[in-house]
Amino acid sequence: MLKVASCCPMLRELDISNCYEISYRSLEVIGQKCPNLTILKRNLLNWLDPSQHAGIVPDEYLRACPQDGDQEAAAIARFMPKLKHLELRFSKLTVSGLVSISEGCGDLEELDLFGCANLTSRGIEQASTNLKNLKTLIKPNFYIPRSVFHTERYGHWRLYDERFQTNVFQI
Repeated sequence: MLKVASCCPMLRELDISNCYEISYRSLEVIGQKCPNLTILKRNLLNWLDPSQHAGIVPDEYLRACPQDGDQEAAAIARFMPKLKHLELRFSKLTVSGLVSISEGCGDLEELDLFGCANLTSRGIEQASTNLKNLKTLIKPNFYIPRSVFHTERYGHWRLYDERFQTNVFQI
């Protein structure tokens, strides 16, 4: 990343999604060497439902490079103050990391936090009050379809119907 950042000081947009070997130190270097950066996409794979990438991405790769969302957030806040668009899907950052971003990146217009399970609604509201230019905020969505878990609604009633053959509880 040092070589890329050093050779591309005019870089305005960077997508390093699903790159697990990039750490907060890489983000610091990018921010220092690319002062014109306005769009950063730092999306990770869905760690809430690993079945989406099981068999495609080796587990050892994902385990070898654990992400520290708050350190990455601090690096973004400190070294990328001109960001206008930031995507952090499935980041493990907490409210303190989000507050750092809101204080350091005051020009943010778009912020995507989809899948950030460590954030609360209250924390997001608290941090976003600092972002006066914010036009689009994508909050974590914790709706998980039943098909993910391969269960049915009211499954216990279906078992009752099967056992006693009443068919009273069929939907």
